[in-house]
Amino acid sequence: MNFDKDLDARGLNCPLPILRAKKALNDMTGGQVLRILSTDPGSVKDFAAFAKQTGNELLSSAENNKEFEFYLKRK
Repeated sequence: MNFDKDLDARGLNCPLPILRAKKALNDMTGGQVLRILSTDPGSVKDFAAFAKQTGNELLSSAENNKEFEFYLKRK
C-alpha cells in the first residue's frame, strides 16, 4: 500500500504509539496516508478506537511476526 509518511513506533508502549501518530497526522494534509509500525499488542485496539474518535480512517491493520502495521488516512 502506498503511504505519504512513515512512523516507527516499535519498542514503544501505550500511549506513545498513539501520541506519535497523532503528532504525525497533524503535520499531514487531508487524504494523506500514514504507515505506523508497532510492537505493542495493545495498539491494535488503540488504533481502531483512535480512528473512530478522530475521524481518521484506519485503512489496514496487520500483524506479522509480533509486529503490527497500520495505515491511517488523514481526514
